[in-house]
Amino acid sequence: MFATPAFAQAAGAGGPMAAIQGFVPLILIFAIMYFLLIRPQQKKVKEHKAMIEAVRRGDQVVTQGGVIGKVTKVKEDGEVEVEIAPEVRVRVVKSTIAQVVSKTEPAAS
Repeated sequence: MFATPAFAQAAGAGGPMAAIQGFVPLILIFAIMYFLLIRPQQKKVKEHKAMIEAVRRGDQVVTQGGVIGKVTKVKEDGEVEVEIAPEVRVRVVKSTIAQVVSKTEPAAS
């Protein structure tokens, strides 16, 4: 019923290995979160940035608002001009382009 002094003394002794074993689950959780959430999101952002940088005149794009149009002019200040209907052009911020539906081939030199 009562704990003997030998058992009571052994319960408190853990040493440096007990401290390391306490951090192992935290390290594993961080590693799992990195490989399942953070890394894929960084890859997706990188691919989107490359797609935005490759947009050129003649590409058909979809904006985040769902507007489909053809790029008529690519400006240097982070904007593109998109024709959404005949003779109806709107300025769109490049980062709001969700996807490029059809790419145009570069002109042969």
